[in-house]
Amino acid sequence: MLPDSMIRPAALIGLALTLCACTKQETAPAMRAAGPDVILQRETETIDDTVPEHATLDSLLRQNQLSADLVRAAVESAAGVFNPRQLRANRPYRLVRSIDGLLREFEYQIDADRFLRIINRDRSQPAVLEAEVLPYEKDTRTIAIHATIDSEHPSLIAAVQETGENIQLAMSLAEIFSGQIDFVSDLQPGDGFEVLFEKSTRDGQFAGYGAILGARFIADGREHRAFRWTNGETGRAGYYDEQGRSLKRFMLRTPLRFEPRVTSGFSRNRLHPVFRTYRAHLGIDYAAPVGAPVVAVASGAVVSAGWAGGGGNQIRLRHPGGYESFYLHLSSFGTGIRAGAHVDQGQLIGRVGATGTATGPHLDFRLRRSGVFVNPLIEHSRMPPGDPILAAYLPAFMTARDTLLQALETTLAASPASGAPDAVRAVR
Repeated sequence: MLPDSMIRPAALIGLALTLCACTKQETAPAMRAAGPDVILQRETETIDDTVPEHATLDSLLRQNQLSADLVRAAVESAAGVFNPRQLRANRPYRLVRSIDGLLREFEYQIDADRFLRIINRDRSQPAVLEAEVLPYEKDTRTIAIHATIDSEHPSLIAAVQETGENIQLAMSLAEIFSGQIDFVSDLQPGDGFEVLFEKSTRDGQFAGYGAILGARFIADGREHRAFRWTNGETGRAGYYDEQGRSLKRFMLRTPLRFEPRVTSGFSRNRLHPVFRTYRAHLGIDYAAPVGAPVVAVASGAVVSAGWAGGGGNQIRLRHPGGYESFYLHLSSFGTGIRAGAHVDQGQLIGRVGATGTATGPHLDFRLRRSGVFVNPLIEHSRMPPGDPILAAYLPAFMTARDTLLQALETTLAASPASGAPDAVRAVR
């Protein structure tokens, strides 16, 4: 028999071995080879695409395998905020649907500023959909550019594009100064301009221009200035020179929204390009591509809009002061342009074409005063400036003018050479 002093250590060792064996048996299952991972099925799928030609909201949703009941519910919900038949081809859309074919969310870009959203907020009622038109979130800044007219950039459009901006800004600038500057003949090497304007981006991409706030333009050695000012009482905005005189004249210089090139001037005895005989040409011919927008040079009423023989599709407008304007060889008429309709200055009335007796696409623009055709360019140059700001509002305008001048000068103070792309500075 072993003494007690030897029995105790032996017992302890046995107990330890037993516990170790038990532990190995309990943990053994964890050492087995792991089986394959369990893959959870996606609950939804997202489709990003563009609207096909001739699609409606109904046909687009059916194309994406939604049931007839859901399509009907979506169209009915959208109809309260948007015309479901007015989808535009090639506009982007995004559709989120469940694996079993239920609509979760649909978004469609209406234009650069807004989008349509149809959403199911209650999963227990899949056919209950809500529709709303929402604005895109944009980052809008006020920036400035300056540029110079030279041999490499002889036009306003070319000079603007050299700064990294696009033709939309050039057209807006030309429209502001259309009563003061002939952008075909007045621009000379060494002329230039400075512009303070709003520019928006969405997700880092260009999303459009806002208002031009102020501009300074040197053309043919003469300086012109424009300041945007809004009447606090009426809420109407306009452009004025440094003395508060409106830059908007009774009549625009041309009915085209870009820098038009004159191909044939006003003449009492011109060789006709088709008939090869000398006859009067009582208008100005502007070279322009088919489809270029044509606008009303002044507010007035439509006298006629239709076929005019050799003039092709023609629009005739009547304006105050005994003036009438004529727009010939159009490819189409603007929406609502018919006899008796009212038009505003700058409103789209038609598009350039080559209808009637024409050798190619162009606009023949004519102006008649008191029944006699006159040279539109000479007549425009004789028209007085627009109405000035009323004396009661002049101090407020002067304050706004000085603020804009300071912003423009401060922004451009450190700018490099004119026309360089990095000559853009953020004002705020």
